[in-house]
Amino acid sequence: MDLGNLPLTPLISLIAGVVILIMPRLLNYIVAIYLIAIGLLGLFPQLGG
Repeated sequence: MDLGNLPLTPLISLIAGVVILIMPRLLNYIVAIYLIAIGLLGLFPQLGG
């Protein structure tokens, strides 16, 4: 299995979903970090690679 070609966004979403199921109180932090990361990538596309 080659993880090099796996898209990053679905992988992050899957991991976040599992963590939210295990510890629902982390939902606010996970959503905030996700939105900040997407916002930074939108403003500075060179950060994404």
